Parts: sequence; structure tokens; C-alpha cells
Amino acid sequence: MMQPNLFVSQSTRAVTALLAVLTVLSACGANGPNAGQTSTSRTSTTAAATSASTTTAVAAPPATRSPHTEKWIDLQLGDCLAELPPSDPSVVTVTVVDCLTAHAAEVYLRGPMAVNAAVADVANQQCAAGFSQYTGRSVDSSSFAVTYLIDSNQDRTSDNPAPSTVICLLHAADGRPLTKSEKR
Repeated sequence: MMQPNLFVSQSTRAVTALLAVLTVLSACGANGPNAGQTSTSRTSTTAAATSASTTTAVAAPPATRSPHTEKWIDLQLGDCLAELPPSDPSVVTVTVVDCLTAHAAEVYLRGPMAVNAAVADVANQQCAAGFSQYTGRSVDSSSFAVTYLIDSNQDRTSDNPAPSTVICLLHAADGRPLTKSEKR
């Protein structure tokens, strides 16, 4: 009689083991509760972290600006110009280009100017100080020269203490074209 009990015990163990294996296998199947997941082992976590860091490390290409004409009084910080503005007061437009293409100058400062300031002195001081802030270098220790435009939109009847604007431009001292922004 002992043998039938042993047989039943061995059969029960085999069925229990088979059910456990089937349960584990069904969890790994395509329709199981963990479908689409692999192991939660260290390898999987490392692969996920690597994948995430690769995704975040990819930067979008910089947006390029197509050349366009603009009034020089509307120039903004960081605008790059195809050529230096002429000193002819009748010329009121310039061509703004992408800073990654060859260009002659870059706007690095727009600042207010007082009515009764000695224009050249104040403009030179403001442009020199602005150059260091924009590029991180002194204009004297660089290969650049500085020029400026002054928008004198003055209304002498108003109480505005700084009605003019100085627009400072940097360009290569040797006249060579620039091919990138000089902003630090």
C-alpha cells in the first residue's frame, strides 16, 4: 500500500511543478501581463539608461535664417550682416544673414544714449564695454574691430533723457569674412 501513496505523491509533485513552469512560461508569452517586457535584470536597466541618454544627447540642428533686408535701426543683438553698413545716410537697409554663413559684421550691443553726450566718446565707451560682455574678451586683445551706428530718433520737446540708440557692430580687423557668431 505504500507504493500507491508514493506514486500519488510523486504525481502530485510533478503536476505542481508542471503548473509552476506553465505559469512562468505564460507570463513570458506575447499576451501575458508582462508582454513586451524583457527581464528586469541589470542589463536591461543599463540598456534603457544608455538608450535614454543617447536620445537626450542628440540635439536638433540649429535653425538657419535666410537672408533678408531690414532697416538698420531695427537691428537686434546677434544679427549678422552680409556687409558693413555704408556711412551714406540715405542707405537705410542692410542684409541680415545667418551667422553660420560668411558675413561681414555682427551686432553685439544696442544701448541708449543721452541727448547731450559727446557721441563718439560715449559710443566708443559703450561699445568697448559691450564687446567684453558679449564675447568674453577685450576688444584690444582680439582680432576684431568695432564700429557703430547711432539712431538719433530725438524729439527735443520730450523729457526722454536717452532718445538715441547706439548699435555696436564687431567685424574682422583684417576684413576677412566671419563664419560664426562671436557670442560666448
